[in-house]
Amino acid sequence: MWHEMSTEDVLQKQNVKEKIGLSTREVKIRQEQYGRNQLQEKKRESIGIKFMKQFNDFMIIILIVASAISLILAKVNRTGDYADSIIIMIIVVTNALLGVIQESKAEKSIEALKNMTSPTAKVRRDGKVIELSTEELVPGDIILLEAGKFVPADGRLLKGQQLKIEEASLTGETMTVEKDANIILKPDAALGDMVNMVFASTIVTNGHGEAIVTATGMHTKVGQIAGMMMHQEETKTPIQKKLADVGKYLGGICLAICFFIFVLGIFKHIPIREMFMTSVGLAVAAIPEGLPAIVTIVLSIGVTKMAKKNAIIRKLPAVETLGSSSVICSDKTGTLTQNKMTVVELASVNGALKDKEDKKFLLRLGSLCTDCNIIEENHHWTVEGEPTEKAIVEKAIEVGENKNLLEQTYQRMIDIPFNSERKLMTTIHQTENGYLVITKGAPDVLLEKCHTYDFRNSQFSMDASHKNKIKKINEDMAKHALRVLAVAYKEIETLPEKIEDTIENDLSFVGLIGMIDPPREGVKESIRICKNAGIKTVMITGDHIMTANAIAKQLGILGHKDLSITGKEMDQLTEEEFKNNIMKYRVFARVSPEHKVKIVEAFQEAGNVVAMTGDGVNDAPALKSADIGIAMGRNGTDVAKNAADMILTDDNFVTIVSAVKEGRNIYDNIKKAIHFLIATNVGEIVTIFLGLLLGLES
Repeated sequence: MWHEMSTEDVLQKQNVKEKIGLSTREVKIRQEQYGRNQLQEKKRESIGIKFMKQFNDFMIIILIVASAISLILAKVNRTGDYADSIIIMIIVVTNALLGVIQESKAEKSIEALKNMTSPTAKVRRDGKVIELSTEELVPGDIILLEAGKFVPADGRLLKGQQLKIEEASLTGETMTVEKDANIILKPDAALGDMVNMVFASTIVTNGHGEAIVTATGMHTKVGQIAGMMMHQEETKTPIQKKLADVGKYLGGICLAICFFIFVLGIFKHIPIREMFMTSVGLAVAAIPEGLPAIVTIVLSIGVTKMAKKNAIIRKLPAVETLGSSSVICSDKTGTLTQNKMTVVELASVNGALKDKEDKKFLLRLGSLCTDCNIIEENHHWTVEGEPTEKAIVEKAIEVGENKNLLEQTYQRMIDIPFNSERKLMTTIHQTENGYLVITKGAPDVLLEKCHTYDFRNSQFSMDASHKNKIKKINEDMAKHALRVLAVAYKEIETLPEKIEDTIENDLSFVGLIGMIDPPREGVKESIRICKNAGIKTVMITGDHIMTANAIAKQLGILGHKDLSITGKEMDQLTEEEFKNNIMKYRVFARVSPEHKVKIVEAFQEAGNVVAMTGDGVNDAPALKSADIGIAMGRNGTDVAKNAADMILTDDNFVTIVSAVKEGRNIYDNIKKAIHFLIATNVGEIVTIFLGLLLGLES
């Protein structure tokens, strides 16, 4: 709603003047209306209630009854054999304690969300800028945004200077978003495309700005995520469901057999008291009281094995769930890909650059026209800066062009920073003969400012055919989901007194630099193994659909008959249409946290056991609603880790496949244990039943 309005309309609707802000009186009225700017927590259950809830399971109830009867039998028969009863109760209580510990850990998700907010905010009230607790903010407040600070509430941007915000916690994409207050967006704009809005829990990485608060507390995007997590019920794992069924069947069969044997004994004129004791003893023997203990031990062994393979299990039943998974919903950035922009293609007017010196010349200029810093530690270089610029500088180092050394020869005198209107960045460097002007930016914009092109350090006049060639190369690179930057330069003898836009005219085009976040090593093979094992891998990402499709095709996720869909397209489908067609989709792009939950639930309703991977706040609700949530250990937020059942210490999709194999082995072992226990118990029942038929004493 707010993103489709002009700044004037937003100020008018909120009834506030930009230069003055809200009055103290108006703030009090709005605080009563909207409440404090903080996340609410679900009312917590006491430890006692949590403990009692652990016994709400048919198998556990049968075991408690069996333990009580065993105790009574030992007392009535005066055998003094209380071992069975005590062992059963120890198993039951231990299981209950483990359940309480796991539930307590899960409650930390909302606490972690609360920590992702700034404690104070700068606000304009009564015409003065003051600093106050973020909890005191109300809709209509004018907030001041600064680099390095968290955004304290959702708001419509009023003005911004070089303002860039990292929204990875909400969108999952690490690329910083350049904000623009003057743009008015369409109603159905995706969260990642809302460049005129700012959101609570995101971080200002560059520049400064002002915004008017449009939502606080639970009404913010991060608040909506917290609300989704609060209202989600814990899903039972496949093994919990199956064991519950086994318990019901065994309990029912045991009771039926005991009743039948009791009636048979009476029919054979065996004393009622003796027959009752025999039937009860048989019931205790028939119940596989060792089952919970065996399941716990097998799962614990699995947890230890998985920890050695970079998979930390937070909830025991999750070990087996992974083995039962039929769909893995994977985040793209950082899980399937390296989460690191890398230069993969260099091109000029005649196509891809092959000559090493041509590559060095292009990367030398591209590297100088960046704001990256290179830090040397123990003869090892690390580059700090914006991801795309970092990729250029790292590639330049790879071919022998170190920015630190280059700047000793080409000292930077002036720079004109990138902005969304010009879509260009320019730096001016001093040389022996004068000055070197380097410009990089959007190919379509930069191309119009070039009158010559550079080939092997010689300049040629550029005509329409050359420009068309470059545009075609740019389009081909974009089709492969490459982020493309163009580089151009010119030499001048003296610095102009006033730097204007004219400095970026009459340039010589050098080339195009194409970069992408490349797939992780081994992921393609792992996806193929999953496919052979009957597990469907789907990609869910906040990135653009073109980029997502290109990576998905590269990895073998998206086949010829498979479909991809955006969050916007999902919203246009009815719930029924989406659920009926869910199995056709392999790529979900430009999605919001609500979409992720919708996707997981649709796959579950289609009869699948769903594993979901993620690292951001935006992934937390889907991680919680999936049958098994898998969070990233290295780059994952605390919110995602606390909502997950399993944490990958290496953030690698390949690790999931290893864990699936382990999960399947565990499931087989539990199945064997159940078969063994049932077989021995059936043996006991058959022995007594035949004994009674033959007239033998109990």
